Amino acid sequence: MFKRRKPRSYGQIASEFIYPRGGWRRAGTYVMYRLRRLPDRPHRIGRGVAAGVFVSFTPLFGFHFLSAALVAWIIRGNILAALLATFVGNPVTLPFIAVASVTLGRHLLNIPGELTPHRIFREFSDATGELWHNIGSVFGPSTAHWDRLADFNQHIFLPYWVGGLILGIAVSVATHYLTVPIFNAYQRRREKKMEERIARAAARIAAMKAEAPKDPPAQ
Repeated sequence: MFKRRKPRSYGQIASEFIYPRGGWRRAGTYVMYRLRRLPDRPHRIGRGVAAGVFVSFTPLFGFHFLSAALVAWIIRGNILAALLATFVGNPVTLPFIAVASVTLGRHLLNIPGELTPHRIFREFSDATGELWHNIGSVFGPSTAHWDRLADFNQHIFLPYWVGGLILGIAVSVATHYLTVPIFNAYQRRREKKMEERIARAAARIAAMKAEAPKDPPAQ
């Protein structure tokens, strides 16, 4: 009953992942709407958001949802808020996050040279293919090449982890302290509106009772 009348093709799914049908602004508005409507205490929602933002700065591509849920569970945050907050690591922002994390990590590890977003993601793609090739070589005649993965780990993956952890902690902590007051204010405003609605409903009921004709006294 809830399925699409015309299922999306794989090409449409991929294109909408890169650019949502309603645009990134609409997608961001939807995420914020869902976060504000979460039925939980503001500090738990804030922790969940911080967990999702933090994970978005890690090189765990393909595991951000699972990692965000785990981090939120560890710090006792709202898991759904963490999943929604991984939206921070979208195709528009990921290139900037990747370059900033790798650059900072390489600087701290004294590794010379700078990398472009295209080079970083190409290295991740090649490393993933190489890893699957090496796993397959255990069950076939192919020869494993672990030296390539070791080079990738030293120049890309490890710097990404080092820089991403530092930037992720800084941004997630700032995000937590910025979002908790916002969720507090929103929930107070929503509670006030609910109280006003209840008061208006009670006043209407009282007015209807006052206007209703009274039964004549029994003879």
